[in-house]
Amino acid sequence: MKQYVTYKRVSTAEQGRSGLGLEAQDRDMQLYLETFSEVPFEVVAEFVDVESGGNDDRPELAKAIALARRTRAELLVAKLDRLSRDVAFIATLLKDKRLSFRVASMPHADKFQLHIYAALAEQERDFISRRTKAALAAAKAKGKVLGGLRDATMKRNEVVKRNAQRRATDLQGVLLPMRQAGKSLREIATELSRLGIKTARGGEWTAAQVSRHLIRLSH
Repeated sequence: MKQYVTYKRVSTAEQGRSGLGLEAQDRDMQLYLETFSEVPFEVVAEFVDVESGGNDDRPELAKAIALARRTRAELLVAKLDRLSRDVAFIATLLKDKRLSFRVASMPHADKFQLHIYAALAEQERDFISRRTKAALAAAKAKGKVLGGLRDATMKRNEVVKRNAQRRATDLQGVLLPMRQAGKSLREIATELSRLGIKTARGGEWTAAQVSRHLIRLSH
């Protein structure tokens, strides 16, 4: 029987509590198992870290890797950046002869392709960082008052944030019981729309909007 150890990662404590990101990772891995895995299969253990992808010293990842090595199960992640954003760290895992891992979103990718993808992703992040710094430097050179614009933006964002928090509080009597009953974000969104409850802008609910409201209620 094909065995798997699954690993998921989210970046903040808020995401860990609300399920933001975890449901998407679960969905992708389940899709892989049902569509691309050898059968029969068994998930022998699941591990979750609430850590930044830039930090490779993650306790649950270490446990997942150790178990996969010991049992010869395949380590399964939804996306490559859930393992790490560091190409050197990915390369080390790829060289480990005792470890086999699979990326659900790239079901046919071999080790060489995963290494190339990790390198390209790291290069893209570095380019975006440099481009942002260059744009800020160019704006300052032209004499633009970045501070004043930032202050106005921050004040506007604070008003939006307060209104959003008030809206979430008004809906907590509906949202929390459904979440505690085990309903998914998508199911809650559907139920809110069915009840005729509109979003702040008068539209239909989405799973992402429900998630943001639950995060606000967790603060």
